[in-house]
Amino acid sequence: MRLPLSLRRRIMKKQWKWTKMVALTALAAFALLGTVTQDAEAASVSVGAGSYTTTLPAGQTGPPGTIYKTSNVTGAMPTNDWWSSLAWKAYSDVMFPHPLAVQAKADGLGIGYPVQSGSADAMFGAYVNDFTLGHSAQSNFPDARVDAFSDWTVSMLFNSGGTMRVTTGHGLPFIYSTYSGGLPKLSFGSVPAVWSGNASSSVLGVTVNGHHYGLFGPSGSTWSGIGTATLTNSLNNKSYFSVAVLPDNSAATLAAYQQYAYSFVTNTTTNYAYNASTSAVSTTYNVTTQAMEGSQSGTIMALYPHQWKHTGQALLPYTYNSVRGTMKTVSGTSFATTMTYQGILPYLPAVGSYNATTLNNYVESVRTEANHTVGATDTYWLGKYLGRIANILPIAQQVGNTAAVSNFQSYLETTLSNNLTAGTKTNNLFYYDNNWKTLIGYPASYGSNDSLNDHHFHYGYWVRAAAEVARNNPNWASASNYGGMVNMLIKDFANWDRNDTSFPYMRNFDPYAGHSWASGNSEFADGNNQESSSEAINAWAAMILWGQATGNTAIRDAGIYLYTTEVNAINDYWFNTDGTNFKPGYNHNYSSMIWGGKSVYATWFSADVQAIRGINILPVTAASGYLGYKPSYSASFLSQMATEFGSQSWNMWPDIFWEYQALYDANGAINLFNANPNYTPEDGETKAHTYSFLHNMKALGQIDTTVTANVPTYGVYKNGSTRNYVAYNAGSSAITAVFSDGATLNVPAGSIASSLGTVVNPPTGPSISGLSPSSGTVGTSVTIAGSNFGATQGTSTVKFGSTTATVTGWSNTSITATVPSGLAAGSVNVTVTTSAGTSGGAAFTVTTGPVAPSIASLNPTSGAAGTSVTIAGSGFGSTQGTSTVKFGSTTASVTSWSNTSITATVPSGLAAGSVNVTVTTSAGTSGGVAFTVTGTVTLPSNVLYVKSGSSLSFTAGTSASSDTIASTGGGNYDGTPHSENTYTLTGITGTYDATKSTAFHLFLDSAANVGNGLQVQITYDFNGNGSATRVETYNYFATNNVAGWEDYTQGSGLKSATGSFANMNNGKVTIKVWSAIGNASSTLRVNASGANGQQSAVTIPFK
Repeated sequence: MRLPLSLRRRIMKKQWKWTKMVALTALAAFALLGTVTQDAEAASVSVGAGSYTTTLPAGQTGPPGTIYKTSNVTGAMPTNDWWSSLAWKAYSDVMFPHPLAVQAKADGLGIGYPVQSGSADAMFGAYVNDFTLGHSAQSNFPDARVDAFSDWTVSMLFNSGGTMRVTTGHGLPFIYSTYSGGLPKLSFGSVPAVWSGNASSSVLGVTVNGHHYGLFGPSGSTWSGIGTATLTNSLNNKSYFSVAVLPDNSAATLAAYQQYAYSFVTNTTTNYAYNASTSAVSTTYNVTTQAMEGSQSGTIMALYPHQWKHTGQALLPYTYNSVRGTMKTVSGTSFATTMTYQGILPYLPAVGSYNATTLNNYVESVRTEANHTVGATDTYWLGKYLGRIANILPIAQQVGNTAAVSNFQSYLETTLSNNLTAGTKTNNLFYYDNNWKTLIGYPASYGSNDSLNDHHFHYGYWVRAAAEVARNNPNWASASNYGGMVNMLIKDFANWDRNDTSFPYMRNFDPYAGHSWASGNSEFADGNNQESSSEAINAWAAMILWGQATGNTAIRDAGIYLYTTEVNAINDYWFNTDGTNFKPGYNHNYSSMIWGGKSVYATWFSADVQAIRGINILPVTAASGYLGYKPSYSASFLSQMATEFGSQSWNMWPDIFWEYQALYDANGAINLFNANPNYTPEDGETKAHTYSFLHNMKALGQIDTTVTANVPTYGVYKNGSTRNYVAYNAGSSAITAVFSDGATLNVPAGSIASSLGTVVNPPTGPSISGLSPSSGTVGTSVTIAGSNFGATQGTSTVKFGSTTATVTGWSNTSITATVPSGLAAGSVNVTVTTSAGTSGGAAFTVTTGPVAPSIASLNPTSGAAGTSVTIAGSGFGSTQGTSTVKFGSTTASVTSWSNTSITATVPSGLAAGSVNVTVTTSAGTSGGVAFTVTGTVTLPSNVLYVKSGSSLSFTAGTSASSDTIASTGGGNYDGTPHSENTYTLTGITGTYDATKSTAFHLFLDSAANVGNGLQVQITYDFNGNGSATRVETYNYFATNNVAGWEDYTQGSGLKSATGSFANMNNGKVTIKVWSAIGNASSTLRVNASGANGQQSAVTIPFK
């Protein structure tokens, strides 16, 4: 909804086509995907008294016939998602699974960490390709197809004989891939800096364009191409590989992410629940993972601001920048949020001090207009006209204008019934496209047909009108009449039933991003987008009202979940009411349109500041109270708008802005309304509704978000010191609405009631009777005894001075809270604030002391006694002192200690199984983190025999042979491996024997050649992942020029050694032998048996 119709249609048509042309480079490309026509007679399918057609009406356009998916994908294909372009074209446009950005291309998946910036009218999180994840055997793929999807992830298949399957998703720092017929090939624009690992490591830490990544090959895999712009992982006969964008380039962070690198996310789901007694919406975000190696489950997830502000889950110390604001991380298989649903109403109660005759005259002017459908009849504009009449019908009832009531009800019923019945029509009907599993209304507009744009905007108005019809005529809404068709409309844009695969689950809503997307195909360089968040809210409110009117709690609760979640996202990302998410350099206190890769101060259709601001306000209804949750922000919104416009004399949509102003300053809004009697109403508005809304808000006051009710349709307001309560009862018997501050309101069947003029039980404020303890350091748990705290916390708070504390327990008489960080030593007052007021203060003395320790991760997470374990976290203290590490109840020996990292050794005597690792300092004991103790492993031998085929073995060979060692080619490679022979053994677990050192016998022969010198380097990788190693390089052994085997031993002496010994846990030993000097090749005796003698072998200091 935007400008007056005639102007809007001209501008919108041009703007929409221009934008598509820019995004696609050529409009022709879009046209090829977008036009399908048929002339066959429509096949009508009855749904109660209504019907739809399954044949595209003659002369109409539908979505493209091709969906880029594999045979693995069944059911309804999602649209209007962050990744939708993947399904609409051979290669995707840029997709933004924050914190990453990716693009499916012919040569693989482009990956980048978006570059953040701000300008006067836009904020960017722009995609820059840091590298491309490709396939060693395939330079190009014919396409990338959707191979699987879940609530916030997508898997894509690149297939050209050899395959690469890649999974990515919202909130996942990781990208997971599997390969056939080749290896992971990473192509960079410039040589990446490798800051952790080397060619023989399975894991690398690299930096490119200032962005840090972990590259995770399977254990035992190696790398080629280090020092060049192309890296290839060997996979070690495995098929899996992962990448993670890292928040920094520390070894501890790489180790923490490596813990989850092989735990591949295979599915994601959201589960939501509405609790009427507390008016709380809880949402659980679940991930299913598959351990590709090891036994780790879960993953690291990056939460958007609207999520981490509402979760009680412990946060990790890692954060990311995004265009939505700072993303904070958690680990595990799920996290949960709890948000407060503040209620909506179908209409406001008639409590205003308006002139009844004036209001009735405004109603009459609408009743007597020639046609309530005053312009176009496409699904958007006709929907707006239906919503316009739905808003005024209850006002006609309030003023007792029965003729108007009959007129409006008849218009709504007739218009809806006609359009919800297909018959053999080619217009004013709905068509079900079985390919895309969508219901398309004709006449269509703004790409609602060929691109599946804006269905929630369009159909939300229709459902709102249907809910108003149902409020007055339940029979019309029954399944035998038109209720089934209305339910189909809802299922098209917000299918709440996962078992119904005739539509995708929640088409328009992105459960992880917390808001909806408007574009069906997302074919833009900046990802998907949404402009009019308020029209999305209109759709969710319509679901609530329809569900209430028809007794369908599943639809109602889905609407409450969608409404509550998107309201919080709107306040964070469109309005930034907390002031924490917008970027420096951006000149506005509001963003009118958000994209995957940017937020802008603009519209699709007009540069007028009134359009830019108003598009996220309209339509104003009794469900628009969220726009006034923070009155100070609402005032600043209009104040900045007036500065940009030059005055408050609005000449476009003035009624919308007056209604918005009434949410915080009804008197001022009424004055502006009175001063402008000849204004032109916005297309979806009437003077009757605006006049009624302004005066009713004056009587009610501002929205009070501190109080909730146990019914879905309610509102609480504060007018000065008076709290006003409103509730609507859609049922057939009277109810008593109970408010969280103790107030009650009796509501007759099918009626709205308010407390204005009614004595309501006054709530009693909270009172504190004692604290236990009454002093302590930051982090101390304090029990607050008292009364009238309320049965549940809800929006109530506990403060130590002016700092809000974290609450861990709440009842009407007892609260448990934690002394918050940042408090100076000394006395502070503890207070409890509920919707009924703030308690008196109780003195608490804050004492100085260190912060309690917290463990973020363990690496490794399993191992035998003697295994070296790195513990990452915070609050450990700079030195160990008297602090301890325990595995279960057994104290471990510590080999290194810092404030954020500890290295400890798994103690002996532990039974195999899971134990909790804890850190205890003078400030307390950390929470436990699980570690799996494996059985003690005794090496079968500490002698590793050199075998043919580049391997080492505990078992000697069976028949001696020799391997050729290449010459230097004239160079000097003393100390530096060159054209080396490499021999490796993995999976070694053993205890370091400090009484021993490395020993070896390598039998070499340079025949009659003079001047050759052979050298050996032995590498111990204690965890098999490159995170902890010891490298020993020995002085070279000068061979003679007499044919026959010569014995090269450790007696030649160490040339260099790096790293310290540690216990081996699934570790790896690597031997490299090469020519250090000399121009001729030599041979190394391998695979010799005991009977053969002269066995090349290494004795390692482990047992």
